[in-house]
Amino acid sequence: MTRPISLHGIFPPITTPFDAHGDVAHDRLAENIARWNAYALAGYVVLGSNGEAAYLTTEEKLATLRTARAAIPRDKLLIAGAGAESTRETIALSCAAAEAGADAVLITTPHYYDAKMTPDNLLRHYMAVADAVPLPVILYNVPKFTHVDMDAATVARAAEHPNIVGIKDSGGNITKIGDMVRLAPPDFQVLAGSAGFLFAALALGAVGGVVALANIAPQQCIDICQFHRAGRWAEAAALQRRMIPVNNAVTARYDIAGLKAALEMLGYYGGPVRPPLADLMAAERAALREILVQGGIL
Repeated sequence: MTRPISLHGIFPPITTPFDAHGDVAHDRLAENIARWNAYALAGYVVLGSNGEAAYLTTEEKLATLRTARAAIPRDKLLIAGAGAESTRETIALSCAAAEAGADAVLITTPHYYDAKMTPDNLLRHYMAVADAVPLPVILYNVPKFTHVDMDAATVARAAEHPNIVGIKDSGGNITKIGDMVRLAPPDFQVLAGSAGFLFAALALGAVGGVVALANIAPQQCIDICQFHRAGRWAEAAALQRRMIPVNNAVTARYDIAGLKAALEMLGYYGGPVRPPLADLMAAERAALREILVQGGIL
């Protein structure tokens, strides 16, 4: 069994820029991608959690994918967030993402009826999607938002499907990451879902990361991977430690509003978040700026 694509490297889950009226700012999206293209990123995740995908209509999602595809070189992957609550809708959105030019789809665990999301039900869902979708499927485990946490054994069972190529795991359970690598087929690809544990995940066999920090510190995230690959572990660990406060600021502490504010500080387009999310207050922006300065980002 061979996997159709390589997920080795760093993928920023990019933000979706909105203009002052709250509409998707397609020109700004293209401008941001053009700047990120200067880095040796493996590709991009579009319409992930940091892309506020939960707040976009289907029409907005597909238009955003088309804009991103036009801006992303063919040697970099476009991974489309295409998860939905029902298997039927997930398949429909994934097939539409394929038509829009995506190279793979990232499928969040269904979670509204969380008590019913048993290992068997999750497995049936993912198998049905993988059977029907003409793109490689990447599992997305993000219990922070879904309150559903796929165990390593279930992931390994799903990994037997030839069209399920990998997983983005954002739970931060390093033991579980090691277990997924151990239990799944050798060519199944595990991606760290946060830069906070990127080096630890790589050390246990992950092939890269889909990490929010790569929006604002792409080279640092790439360097952690390259240091690890070259056996320069002390340098990788030192850089990892320096990035932890910055990563915490744009994830757990200030979340998407903080990530967009940080982008603005670095000369990218950040723009507003979509309500009911709220933008940062002035004091929060000042605190975030100081964290970026201390981390060597600004």
